[in-house]
Amino acid sequence: MIRYDLKCAEGHSFDSWFQSSSAYDKLAAAGMVSCAICGSTKVEKAIMAPRVSTSDKAAAAVPTEPVEAPAPKLTDNSKTEKMLAEMRKHIEKNATYVGGNFAAEARAQHLGDAPERAIYGEAKPEDVKKLIEDDVPVAPLPFTPTRKTS
Repeated sequence: MIRYDLKCAEGHSFDSWFQSSSAYDKLAAAGMVSCAICGSTKVEKAIMAPRVSTSDKAAAAVPTEPVEAPAPKLTDNSKTEKMLAEMRKHIEKNATYVGGNFAAEARAQHLGDAPERAIYGEAKPEDVKKLIEDDVPVAPLPFTPTRKTS
C-alpha cells in the first residue's frame, strides 16, 4: 500500500491510499480518482516528503494505535468546503455516533426494535447493500466520521 498526497484542479489538498504506484496510475487515467472535497477528477500527485526511518528507535516511536487525522483545513474562498464543515458539525452535534454497529442499529430502528434517533457511523459495503435492498433509509456522508475512542 502507498499513500499519496493529492491536489485537484480547484486547489483542494487531500490524501488517499492505493495498492501500488501503478494502481494509482491506472485509476487516475480512467478518471476514477476524485477530489474528496469537490469531486473533481482532475487530480494529480502533490509534492510530498518521503518517510524515512534512520534508526530502530524511530521505528519504535511509531504509534501502534490508529491516529485520527486532523480535519482538513478550509480556505475562506470555498463555499463547498464551508458547507461540508457545517454539515459535519451539525451531524456530529445532533446525531449519535454508533461506529461499526451502524448497519445493525439502522436495521433495528427500521424494524422498530430500537428507538428512532439520528445515527451515523461506518458499515461494510455489503451491509449497506443489504440495508438498501431491505428499504432501510441510509445515505453516505460526504466526509469521514470523526472516530470517538472513549
